[in-house]
Amino acid sequence: MDAHRAIILYDTTLRDGMQREGMSLSVDEKLHIARRLASLGVHALEGGFPGSNPKDVEFFRRLENEPMGDTQVSAFGMTRARGVQIDQDPVLRILADSWAPVACIVGKTWDLHIEKVLKVGRQENLRMIAESAAFLRGQGKEVVYDAEHFFDAWAAHPEYALQCVRAAAEAGAGTVVLCDTNGATLPDALAPIVRRVVEELGDSCRVGIHTHNDAGCAVANSLVAVAQGVTHVQGTINGYGERCGNADLCAVIPALKIKMGLDCVSEENLGRLTDTAHYVAEVCNVSPDPHQPYVGRNAFAHKGGLHIAGVMADPRTFEHIRPEQVGNTQHILVSELSGRGTVRRRLQELGAGAEGESGLVESLLRRLKQKEHEGYHYEAADASLELLLLSELGRPVEFFRLESFRIIVEKRADGAVMTEATIKVHVNGDRIIQTAEGNGPVNALDRALRQAVEKKFPHLADIHLVNYKVRILDEDRGTAAVTRVLIDSSDGRNSWGSVGVSDNVVEASWQALIDSINFGLLRTQED
Repeated sequence: MDAHRAIILYDTTLRDGMQREGMSLSVDEKLHIARRLASLGVHALEGGFPGSNPKDVEFFRRLENEPMGDTQVSAFGMTRARGVQIDQDPVLRILADSWAPVACIVGKTWDLHIEKVLKVGRQENLRMIAESAAFLRGQGKEVVYDAEHFFDAWAAHPEYALQCVRAAAEAGAGTVVLCDTNGATLPDALAPIVRRVVEELGDSCRVGIHTHNDAGCAVANSLVAVAQGVTHVQGTINGYGERCGNADLCAVIPALKIKMGLDCVSEENLGRLTDTAHYVAEVCNVSPDPHQPYVGRNAFAHKGGLHIAGVMADPRTFEHIRPEQVGNTQHILVSELSGRGTVRRRLQELGAGAEGESGLVESLLRRLKQKEHEGYHYEAADASLELLLLSELGRPVEFFRLESFRIIVEKRADGAVMTEATIKVHVNGDRIIQTAEGNGPVNALDRALRQAVEKKFPHLADIHLVNYKVRILDEDRGTAAVTRVLIDSSDGRNSWGSVGVSDNVVEASWQALIDSINFGLLRTQED
């Protein structure tokens, strides 16, 4: 494999990624993501079809004036319709008139779709492909042709599948993309097919890959395709997409750059990958996957004693890359399994110095294990753990002090339920009383606290909850059971977890909530 071969990264988060169930973005949100992807250094950004709906029309209109650096914008469409003159096809006309320099068109390759969806013969399908590519090329566009269901077509009729991509290449497509649209192809089956296409077309155009994850092989298939000569890779941030998603560029990019030694993004931009993944998740209102390869919060987390001892001696023992390469960090998890070395390491990270070598380690270890016995779960609550350790070191973090709170829940005759929370807190010597309504006790309490504190700490507006989980710890006690509340929070760049435990779910929620806010405000001061 040529180590100097440049790989084109084609991001389709804002088009194919939006096919994920429940995914919907405003124009402003799409612009935010587009800017972040451009700063990551993707070569092409697929924005959708410029004329499909008013939102996309507005998005393309505003995107035209955005500084995108070297990132090209691609408009997506399809080959001409059946029985329509090429210059009269409304989709192709919109693509041709768009300011976007790249036009990506999808076409049929598999008989099942040609016969049952397009309802045309094979030769007419080839004409539709060739005429569409030639028309857009003649309009000055860089043409990317997506061969839909290519691998299913190859399994059914390989020679015709090859004719389809050859027709696009000969008509002027600069890139033909082999699409595993159903996500069903396994890597050992995909490799020889890709190699054959590269041998046939590699001198006339780029060959690309577009994979879906229905068989759990999207990233692997993308990398296998590159190993077979592909130089254009399509995917989405965090693997968003229809059904099981698309190839996750957050795994593809570091694999290409670090593992395969191929030129795709700069070292500097690679270091932005974790922030980009979390930012896109935040804008899309999706909780970041803590176990996501490379960029997940737990991607470089260690819990077992032997593993911790290993990485403390040499991180290479249990880490396949340096987390800093992708903008991530190593995490040593503290739990009931923790040993002295783990606690000492966390104390040293907090600047405890020689204190980490004293009897404090033993007392902290006993306290942590007792707290976990009571139901606390610190490996999922890094914020609560750090605040606990700081308190034990004589450096408690308290941006506000609670005097009291009261919650009223009113059930009305019309079926409506109203919740009101009143909170009394002391902030920088001032006593503040604030009342707020919410859709439940915790939401009302959160709103009241924020309204009371935000004037003193404006950065609190950037911190919000992204996940809230309640677990019953002793189910046999019924409604009197002890509950554990875990909260995940984010400021748009970083995420953290906090925990609370009580036989009162509101009190458990309060513990987790104040840890979340205190930790977030602490982070803003450190920054």
